[in-house]
Amino acid sequence: MTFSPTWQNLLDNIEELPSDATLVTPLSRKAFRITDVQEHRVLMQYRDDDETIPLQRDQFETLFQRVQDARGAFDLDRLPVDAEPYATVLSLHPRFEVDDREGTLTERETPTGSPLVDADSGSRDADEEREEPDIAVYSDALLLIDALERQDVAALENVETPVLVNLYTLLSDVQRNANDFRKSVADVLLDRLHHDQPISGQFGSVQRTSRRNRSLKDDEEVLSLLEEAGIERERVTSVDASKVDDALEVTELSETDVYDVTESEYVRKAEVDEEVKETRLQGLKDRLAETDSEEATELREEIEELEGRIEELTEFRSGRSFHTSAGGQ
Repeated sequence: MTFSPTWQNLLDNIEELPSDATLVTPLSRKAFRITDVQEHRVLMQYRDDDETIPLQRDQFETLFQRVQDARGAFDLDRLPVDAEPYATVLSLHPRFEVDDREGTLTERETPTGSPLVDADSGSRDADEEREEPDIAVYSDALLLIDALERQDVAALENVETPVLVNLYTLLSDVQRNANDFRKSVADVLLDRLHHDQPISGQFGSVQRTSRRNRSLKDDEEVLSLLEEAGIERERVTSVDASKVDDALEVTELSETDVYDVTESEYVRKAEVDEEVKETRLQGLKDRLAETDSEEATELREEIEELEGRIEELTEFRSGRSFHTSAGGQ
């Protein structure tokens, strides 16, 4: 099959996109938009980057040929990092589909949609009311922020003891609930990460990795195998602390006879007054809901400006061109 009909169909579909449509690369999840469509190329820009990047027709044809040669699902890991936008744009063609979880690009017999295009992102109301998430870490974090704003935490030695207790309690709750929620987020992310390919967000990036865990098999089995290999049991056996404790119960030996004992002191959260937390939290919510002053408007603008600066500092930039020849892999 020649590429010309596919190319023309692709251009037609690109031109039907809203001008503010946002596209996303399938592996690194970088947002970009198409700025112009020309006879032999498509022009694009990454979000918050003024540089215009041309996506050439001949490179689309190379990718088209690779998908056909794969006779199934083409593995996107075979693409150079800077060539990801080609896969996203090609998926705008009704016969090409990107599976961003599996990391593949496939040609289908029936028309498909692209999961990497958000045609409504630019038209959403920027002032759309936010919904309060029903998770414990949100409530605790809000209380902690309020407490931090009321105290000079740069000089903790000058803070009164009850206030320090409140701070420690809230920090402990935030840590616990944040860890629980982080695990929930990680469980979902794990299904979307593959082949050690990093995925970038506004504030950082994550990557799938593995940890090697070991646990010994049955003691007798291990000792027998080592003995057969010429290793005496005494060389690999050690004192079991739990068995030593049992022995101390039936002997006159003291703990310090067999243990080097050191003591350290630490703070432990004893209890949490959930009723007081809920009352304080509701007061904060009511205060935020009623805030509609000029000062509050200025504060929101300052926050938006700060978020923009953070995004500029944390945006990940990759390469710019896709130079693989039609015959290369």
